[in-house]
Amino acid sequence: MRRRKRTVCLWCRRPLSDNGKRGKSMSILDYTAVELSDQIRRGEIKVVDAVEAVFAQIDGREKELNCYVTLQKERALEQAKIVQAKIDAGELSGPLAGVPFAIKDNMCTKGTRTTCSSKILENFVPAYSATAVEKLEAAGAVVIGKTNMDEFAMGSTTETSYYGVTKNPHNAMHVPGGSSGGSAAAVAAGECFAALGSDTGGSIRQPASHCGVVGMKPTYGTVSRYGLIAYGSSLDQIGPLAKDVRDCAAILEVISGRDEKDSTSMSRENGQGTDFISALQEDIQGMRIGIPRDYFGAGLDTEVRDAVLAAAEVLRAKGAVVEEFDLSLVQYAIPTYYTIAAAEASSNLERFDGIKYGYRTAEADNLHAMYKKTRSEGFGAEVKRRIMLGSFVLSSGYYDAYYLKALRVKALIRRAFDAAFAKYDVILGPVAPTTAPKLGESLADPLKMYLGDIYTISANLAGLPGISVPCGTDAAGLPIGVQLLGDCFQEKKILRVAYTYEQAVKRG
Repeated sequence: MRRRKRTVCLWCRRPLSDNGKRGKSMSILDYTAVELSDQIRRGEIKVVDAVEAVFAQIDGREKELNCYVTLQKERALEQAKIVQAKIDAGELSGPLAGVPFAIKDNMCTKGTRTTCSSKILENFVPAYSATAVEKLEAAGAVVIGKTNMDEFAMGSTTETSYYGVTKNPHNAMHVPGGSSGGSAAAVAAGECFAALGSDTGGSIRQPASHCGVVGMKPTYGTVSRYGLIAYGSSLDQIGPLAKDVRDCAAILEVISGRDEKDSTSMSRENGQGTDFISALQEDIQGMRIGIPRDYFGAGLDTEVRDAVLAAAEVLRAKGAVVEEFDLSLVQYAIPTYYTIAAAEASSNLERFDGIKYGYRTAEADNLHAMYKKTRSEGFGAEVKRRIMLGSFVLSSGYYDAYYLKALRVKALIRRAFDAAFAKYDVILGPVAPTTAPKLGESLADPLKMYLGDIYTISANLAGLPGISVPCGTDAAGLPIGVQLLGDCFQEKKILRVAYTYEQAVKRG
């Protein structure tokens, strides 16, 4: 009797049976993005079948979860046929070819409305696509829709959206985090295989933690911000949300690179390249991992602390040197971040005035009244709050006292991380103080919501890369994430550590 030939996935190296699956009962939605693309290129799955499987899942769960603002089924199915033809012709052979993707609704998509989950942009249809989206589509990804988010990315729960609240797939009574909550929830619920989000102060990593998926913020400038509708221009960065670390590395490799349309984007050369898949090795022997004592004080939930420290022990067992240290200035990160972010937001959102594009009030008898009523009716409460805060700190008499001082503290925070990375390869800590809050809790106390960003915002202030990887659940079954931070342009280090941890956990 002839033995059945066994193969491995071209990208993830997992063993596959001769029908291309890891088990007879495995459905299309069980694959990671890289695994799915591998099966498509082997001829085991058609791109159209993958897209239809995603939309079937959306039909079953979207009414409850509200992950999407806009869906484009017909366009996605047409694009699936085009991509399939290119794969069959050998024109597309990368690890994302044929994979259904979701895009956060603050990234422009040509011919598809882009709202930032705000009334003021409810009918805005861009004439161009963001560079990151173009790169995904050029790699063969199929965009299926635009995900819900906190309005203009201002929030940590995806509850400030004009299009309703997104709910956590693990428990619909809880939030998915934010502002990229729609993208994280869609990945967790099987409503896409991977998604793009944006991270201004933790908006990829925090919802990834709350939804039990992997989310990564790259070094500032690694991914072009062209076509990303800005919240805080010096802080925003596009990144992936996916099922595992390999998917994140593959996506980041595709969307990274210098873009002439974005002067802040960088060319990664001289050993700092964007071949991120090559970093996925289970070898952290001798790597030094620092744990800031400042991250484990009052306010951190006991179950979160225990899960994060248990993750550190797994890495220690794999050969890493793990030790605690003091990271100064942590207590100043929150006021520094919200001063700078609000100031930049007040400037960036000045363009939404009812004249150029977007919503315009129907009840105004002069230009000044039209400006006021358009913005009053078009923006939600949280956006108005941050515009007012930003206008205040930039105003005459307060600029030096608040905004300029915040910029100086930002520089000091960067220096504190420089000192830390002189000793450590990676910094490990929690992503958020608690697991996902219940719906409504954060909106009732905005200050508490701001404080929930305490472990993530420093990476944005310093321009550092960071990744959130699932590391357990609390007693209620809600996911917990561990955060790994690296020095600028050291994504490969945090990917290696994250991958090593992920593989160790999978093997039990």
